[in-house]
Amino acid sequence: NLKGLELSFLLLLLADVNSKEMHSGNQTSVSHFILVGLHHPPQLGVPLFLAFLVIYALTVCGNGLIIFTILVDTRLHHPMYWFLCHLSFLDVTVSSAIVPKMLAGFVLDSRVISFGGCVIQLFSFHFLGCTECFLYTLMAYDRFLAICKPLHYATIMTRNICNYLALGTWLGGTLHSLFQTSFIFRLPFCGPNQVDYFFCDIPAMLRLACADITINELVTFVDIGFLALTCFMLILTSYGYIVVAILRIQSTDGRCNAFSTCAAHLTVVIVYYVPCTFIYLRPGSQEPLDGVVAVFYTVITPLLNPIVYTLRNKEMKAALWRLGGRKDVLPH
Repeated sequence: NLKGLELSFLLLLLADVNSKEMHSGNQTSVSHFILVGLHHPPQLGVPLFLAFLVIYALTVCGNGLIIFTILVDTRLHHPMYWFLCHLSFLDVTVSSAIVPKMLAGFVLDSRVISFGGCVIQLFSFHFLGCTECFLYTLMAYDRFLAICKPLHYATIMTRNICNYLALGTWLGGTLHSLFQTSFIFRLPFCGPNQVDYFFCDIPAMLRLACADITINELVTFVDIGFLALTCFMLILTSYGYIVVAILRIQSTDGRCNAFSTCAAHLTVVIVYYVPCTFIYLRPGSQEPLDGVVAVFYTVITPLLNPIVYTLRNKEMKAALWRLGGRKDVLPH
């Protein structure tokens, strides 16, 4: 299955990294890294810990509530909400890959991460992030079919097709992250070992490599840039057709409902793509603002997604009311 395939890929990658460490002599002497984390006065450690702990708890609870609601409410057993369920799961796992280690750094001063742990963190983050990128594109295509081809929607977007498309996003994320991670950790790391960031990410790790990173920066720029631009253009194209179709709807209620659903998705897409573009499409950047932007898309964005989808989506709001016992509430 897919999880077994991901685990096999990761074990092979770690084996390659360990072998490289053992046979490269003094060239690769780093056995662990120190995550410098967010720069802040010592007296703000506890307040920051509490703030990020609350955000993380709300992220897990909010996205968990969306997943639970979609699973138990049969009225939401449609492709759009199936993909939203995947998105909420991704938000929880992305946040879980980064935030716990950050929290430990605030109060326990536990900033050390092993070489293998750094590999796993970078792989996990880019695997989940790339999967989310593909999923946004898939959700836009789903809305395009539902609004522009409503008579064919049920025959095109069947349950099996949904499952295959969702599986494709996870597989695509796995392959992309495997390529990026292996390409980064084939470089020699001989010190210093202080990562000027709060997690192991490509730009921060490249700055620690004891080799020419020009090719790596170029490959990262082209690979992530091509991926992000392609997905973003497909999303914009889908919504271009959607806007035209919505304007042709005679019913005011139908038009408002379609705009409400699509506005939620577009809001999430913009919140996701703008910070990622700022970080990854500027090779060699070392601006202090990078850390703030990274906090936004690793910590804040996973919290915003459930808020956006519950406030902007009338069917989700109605389902949450029904879950709370208000079964007479209908979307309007």
